[in-house]
Amino acid sequence: MEASSHDEFREFVAMRSTALLQLAVLLTGGDRHAAEDLLQIALMKVYGRWAHIEQPEAYVRQVIYRQQVSRWRLRRHRAETTVPVLPESGSNADAGSDSELRIALWAALGRLTKRQRAVVVLRYFEDLPEAEVAALLRCPVGTVRSTAYRSLAKLRVLVPELGPEGPAEPAEPAGPAEPAEQVQPLSYTPKGVRG
Repeated sequence: MEASSHDEFREFVAMRSTALLQLAVLLTGGDRHAAEDLLQIALMKVYGRWAHIEQPEAYVRQVIYRQQVSRWRLRRHRAETTVPVLPESGSNADAGSDSELRIALWAALGRLTKRQRAVVVLRYFEDLPEAEVAALLRCPVGTVRSTAYRSLAKLRVLVPELGPEGPAEPAEPAGPAEPAEQVQPLSYTPKGVRG
């Protein structure tokens, strides 16, 4: 690699590594060590082709996606990392805060399957169209749609604050307890599908 290309690569890594690591963390379900490995492998693969890459950010992201999919397909049997369940918060003023919602969402993402997590990250975090997600994951568009539907439904069960109304407001203390309301199923229609 020429010195100018080497310097461009180093500058790219210095500028974009934080955002790329955040993507890798999401794809690995919060496992920072696996995310660092994923990013490192992707950057090693890109380094040799750097002089020929026209859109470095898009290229590196695609390598990260494909590398993660390849890892899933290896189906190595290894022990899963378990984490303690977050304690339920009392009815304090911060019950509906953004930070608690993020923590709950983070924990819920970790409970999705690898494919579900990939679809959610690519569709809603990376904002990629269904066809591009299908191409990256090498599956039909219908699989992306159904996986997105099931993933969102599961996330809404795990984190009820994600319902169609948005985060729930903290409940005001009331008089006698009323019977619990039945939760209505959420409707979700993927883009391009008419109901």
